[in-house]
Amino acid sequence: MKEQSIQSQIIKYLNSIGAYVVKVTLANRSGVPDILCCIDGRFVAIEVKAKRAATALQKVNLERIQRAGGVGAVAYRLEDVQDLVRNIRGKNG
Repeated sequence: MKEQSIQSQIIKYLNSIGAYVVKVTLANRSGVPDILCCIDGRFVAIEVKAKRAATALQKVNLERIQRAGGVGAVAYRLEDVQDLVRNIRGKNG
């Protein structure tokens, strides 16, 4: 499956659960994750990959988001994000 198709599935799912979702198409810095969203009050950044691993710069950005109190993750399929949401919701009650 192509990365764009995976992103579309993820965005549709996130919208369906009431998340605020932004697909990043252009940013003023390199390595910004593909999808930025807010789920149950948590800032979440998702780097979507079809096959390859995240680049070193993308990993650094995800780590910076985590250090700042957000959630940063790499997703290879919709199920990765569904698991992430279950984890977030489990921690938030």
